Amino acid sequence: MQRYIFPDFVAKFPPVTMPVTLGEETHHAFGVENEPLSDAMIEQFILPAEPGAVLDEFTEYVPCFAIDDTDSFIALVWWKATLLNYEYFLGTFTMKGELIDCKVIAKTNVEDNRVFRSVAHINEEYEITIGEGFSSEGGTFFDPTTSKTRFMEILANGEIA
Repeated sequence: MQRYIFPDFVAKFPPVTMPVTLGEETHHAFGVENEPLSDAMIEQFILPAEPGAVLDEFTEYVPCFAIDDTDSFIALVWWKATLLNYEYFLGTFTMKGELIDCKVIAKTNVEDNRVFRSVAHINEEYEITIGEGFSSEGGTFFDPTTSKTRFMEILANGEIA
């Protein structure tokens, strides 16, 4: 299997200036505009960031973007699709390619005949606002009784809190 250097991996993620919003359909644009990741890159850089993840014929990864203008770390967003589960991951790395942190920041999945959806907005200060909730299967609107908002941020050292 071919080994890559970290800059090869980062080059698959075009830099994007914040703010940006990630929703259920956003990955389509990234899938058309960005080159796919090789299995070797996924195994070398993404799977270590996702403990327990496996690369199989039912899993797809799409590189989305790099957060532009980070000084002491590299922040990358990718989309992962498995059976009935779609997730946006935010991974932060040192300049040498060592993993700092990795979190799911938005997703869509089916639970008990209901669809759980979350969308994420990342602003210029690297603050992440996540709106989430359930809708009935096939429904497109959140059930207001299950909706909530969570907050995260990327700290100066690259940790996601």
